[in-house]
Amino acid sequence: MKRIICVVGPTAVGKSEMGIAIAKHLKGEIISCDAFQFYRGLDIGTAKLKSDDWQGVNHHLIDILDPNESFSVADYQSIVRAKIDELHQKNMIPILVGGSGLYLQSVLYDYRFNGEKRVDDSDLAKLANGELWQLLFSIAPEIAEITDHNNRRRLLRAIEIARSDGDPFDGFGKNKFYESFEIIGLEMPRTDLYKAIEQRVDQMFDFGLLEEVRGLYDAKVTGQSIAAIGYKELYQYFDGIRSIEETVALIKQQTRRFAKRQMTWFKNQMDAKWYAVDKADFKSVIEKVISEL
Repeated sequence: MKRIICVVGPTAVGKSEMGIAIAKHLKGEIISCDAFQFYRGLDIGTAKLKSDDWQGVNHHLIDILDPNESFSVADYQSIVRAKIDELHQKNMIPILVGGSGLYLQSVLYDYRFNGEKRVDDSDLAKLANGELWQLLFSIAPEIAEITDHNNRRRLLRAIEIARSDGDPFDGFGKNKFYESFEIIGLEMPRTDLYKAIEQRVDQMFDFGLLEEVRGLYDAKVTGQSIAAIGYKELYQYFDGIRSIEETVALIKQQTRRFAKRQMTWFKNQMDAKWYAVDKADFKSVIEKVISEL
């Protein structure tokens, strides 16, 4: 049986560290499943590990795009399935690590992108692309986070799915694309998770997040990449919309909300084996996961 292992959970819970530990134990390689770590130049705000911190484990799909490029779920599905086949041919175990649930599902399940052209609904035709994205974000933030602001067809299709009756992701979960895969979920008590998130945001600013985003802003980078939490809020700060203190508080708030949505997504959409994380003793969590692989 050719194994595929996935590590999922909310932001700041320790997925990257767990993925590396599993990869070292099983002699595997990591495939990123973080929608914004694909982009070069988005390093601090996406908590992207530097290659020096990979501990000798190969990582794939990190820094593969310029920040102005678009990247769809269908693109990800195609590239990752090819990468999984490549690693299996080398007798290596692919380990998918990240918090972008829709990307992961598109790989693991038999979801097909038909590319059918859609016609504007009468109530949407009058909206600009930015307004469509804001509407999508209000309905389905998980999808909005990974949908190109400037691709009208994809925006309309995403809104159509999000507005549909019944399960908006009915195409997922019915049939597995791969015969077998293992999903490891990491979770923390909400108060502990929120504390970890706030500490991470503070560290990001200490490490130079403000300067990183300023460089993108000055270079007039727009589109999908700067939809990431931390980037869009700081763009608004540079536009003079709010103070830096208000911006930092908003980034923390948005990250907490995103983490909550991630947990809801993974709990409802994916059959994971969940492990409780104690940040003070993460080594014991790693040992428990590895002992049960």
